[in-house]
Amino acid sequence: MYIDYYSTLSLAVIGSIISGIISIAAFLFSSKSPDKEKLASYECGFDPFSSSGQPFSIKFFLVAILFLIFDVEVALLFPWSVLPVVNYWVVLLFLIILTLGLVYEWLQGGLEWE
Repeated sequence: MYIDYYSTLSLAVIGSIISGIISIAAFLFSSKSPDKEKLASYECGFDPFSSSGQPFSIKFFLVAILFLIFDVEVALLFPWSVLPVVNYWVVLLFLIILTLGLVYEWLQGGLEWE
């Protein structure tokens, strides 16, 4: 019974070994010469080697949570596209609940950036 999984297991082992060898070779043979251009800040303008404890606005977290909620909504809509028409009302109820949540968040000022 488990003989069917040997090819999958061998492929995973061989792939892991090859990727490990390539990673180790890249680490060993890469040149590590930090110069002024490499240590300079990139396009964002932040100092890349400053302390990481700088506080930033909680609004970033709220936007990230809202993105995750609606990203999961889109992921749940794809399987519903192949369901029978009878389940249309379930999908509609789900979308209405999510829309009401978005409207509530908007009316409470959660989407306003100050």
